[in-house]
Amino acid sequence: MSPLRFLPLLLLTLVLRAGEVPPNIVLIVSDDHAWTDYGFMGHPHIKTPNLDRLAKESLTFTRGYVPASLCCPSLASIITGLQPHRNKVTSNDPPCPPGMARKDFQKSEAFTAGRERMNQHLEAVPTLPTILKQHGYLSLQTGKWWQGHFSHGGFTHGMTTGGRHGDVGLDIGRKTMQPISDFITTAKAEQKPFLVWYAPLMPHDPHTPPQRLLDKYLPLAPSVHVARYWAMIEWFDETIGELITTLDKSGQRDNTIIAYVADNGWIQDPDAAKYAPRSKQSQYDGGLRTPIMINWPGHLAPQQSDTVISSLDLLPTLLGCAGVPVPAGIDGLDLRDNAALTARKAVFGACYTHDAIDLDLPAKNLRWRWGISQGWKLILPAAANEPLATVQMFRIADDPLEQRDVAAEHPEQVARLRGLIDGWWGGR
Repeated sequence: MSPLRFLPLLLLTLVLRAGEVPPNIVLIVSDDHAWTDYGFMGHPHIKTPNLDRLAKESLTFTRGYVPASLCCPSLASIITGLQPHRNKVTSNDPPCPPGMARKDFQKSEAFTAGRERMNQHLEAVPTLPTILKQHGYLSLQTGKWWQGHFSHGGFTHGMTTGGRHGDVGLDIGRKTMQPISDFITTAKAEQKPFLVWYAPLMPHDPHTPPQRLLDKYLPLAPSVHVARYWAMIEWFDETIGELITTLDKSGQRDNTIIAYVADNGWIQDPDAAKYAPRSKQSQYDGGLRTPIMINWPGHLAPQQSDTVISSLDLLPTLLGCAGVPVPAGIDGLDLRDNAALTARKAVFGACYTHDAIDLDLPAKNLRWRWGISQGWKLILPAAANEPLATVQMFRIADDPLEQRDVAAEHPEQVARLRGLIDGWWGGR
């Protein structure tokens, strides 16, 4: 991809006026949360008053997408603004040797070496914390974080020190919010702008909500498993209320950008404590779609849009708002740039194997490529890893739950989207 593509956007980026204080940034990342499961997205039972209020007061995109429906590559793409095949973090885990049990592999030297290789891939590209640090920002990692010590992502402060997907960082939200409050106090004392990465293990399983919330949803849900998941979402929403209250009490709210995205979707299996098909890890919107919000009081007018966008757009948008130059070649666009969004022909992504096959050659891990354009979504399977899968296409503008495959009925649209996807993939 040519860096020149982003030159007009860089020239249009607004810089802070002399003497103006750079904005703080809080990036909220929900974990295993379906796009349907919010009050403002129309769920009939789940209560999310804090997210509903945030959506009402934000530049809110109801048709956002993550490139991959799996936690680790999705988070890596958000923090780098690069597709997984470009930052080379495509899977949750390194290759597991044949015949070795997963629990044994995760305790082995081969696993440690594989994770270190994944960390090196992330460190080889700019990240949001790294870029902001160069402009005087402090940054705090909390919650889900797959890349070992928080410093691998460029954070100046953090909770995770090496666990597979967060270790002590996973206490945030479920057990405490104090690390965020303490960090904001530190940043204020040092008179530095800050970034907070708030990515709690919520509503991610284990679904262990407070009893008061479970009791609320048991009479409404089709099963106890669904009730637990719904209750987890409201519990997560409550923590967002706590976070915003902390910003208010610190006097930082008016100069803080709050961004929101979910790392991937989740459809609860009503009969078991697991996810249902067509959600997490899948090529369908149940795993890929998410609302995306940008909230900046006094700077961004509240507006709701059904324009299809990508979580890759968060990094250039947040940097642009902060008056920080955007690295050349980033895959996303500044969401304030309506002309650029209008000119974009499609939004793309790719889903990969849970365990990598090759840590250095992303294409070997590929399961599906997909693209969305003009209300159509095309899914192309990778023969090597999905040999029995077929090409599928959905008119998601009218069929948001992807109930009817219309690929055979619209060969001209299949050919058009295939050309767009191949052109995008070929330019990797």
